[in-house]
Amino acid sequence: MATLVYRRVLLKLSGEALMGQQGHGIDAQMLQYIAEEIQDVQQLGGELALVVGGGNIIRGTEAGVYGIERVTADYMGMLGTVINSLSLQSALEQLGVVTRVQTAFEMKAVAEPYIRRRAMRHLEKGRVVIFAGGTGNPYFTTDTTAALRAAEIGAELVMKATKVDGIYDADPMLNPEAVKFPTLTYLEALQRRLQVMDATAISLCMDNKLPIAVFDLRKPGNIRAILEGKHIGTLVRGE
Repeated sequence: MATLVYRRVLLKLSGEALMGQQGHGIDAQMLQYIAEEIQDVQQLGGELALVVGGGNIIRGTEAGVYGIERVTADYMGMLGTVINSLSLQSALEQLGVVTRVQTAFEMKAVAEPYIRRRAMRHLEKGRVVIFAGGTGNPYFTTDTTAALRAAEIGAELVMKATKVDGIYDADPMLNPEAVKFPTLTYLEALQRRLQVMDATAISLCMDNKLPIAVFDLRKPGNIRAILEGKHIGTLVRGE
């Protein structure tokens, strides 16, 4: 049995991760793949919480082009995260993984309200907890939600899943000469404006000494390898 270096972690998934090769929505194969990667970690005894974005359904910051004012658009985005969270819950439970979805605002018919102590108890019992609905407030991203919830539940690591294998000084999909950073400090990430996470999220992690692992979600086994202490992608931490 593998030894986990990080026991309790929070995994941040973008909504775009769920749409796979599609232009929008949820791709069934990608959903199954993510669920199997999470199941693999959960079987090792890891305590895993999730935050998923809603960009595959709607982005609050982009809804203005439809004539929707920002606060309403942000609430629509929060509802999109609930849809994604329920889809992940269904995929995980079909694999036998016990889950709980907790929302930042009440939706009693489909999920529990977010209660910190209850969430921690679920994790202690081996359940995967999915935090939906963002922070429950407009103007905050799901990156900030991830940092906030991770601090609240006493996570040891925030894992940021992306489409590339770490943080680069430029977009590696556009610039083949982009240089990858194996490690960064919080201040370097903020000063270089590398768009790892938004500034509020990075500051929250810095204040709470929460390291951030940025990795390629598409490579099987990466989540497990990081929890086992292997250096995958880029690690953002203190000095």
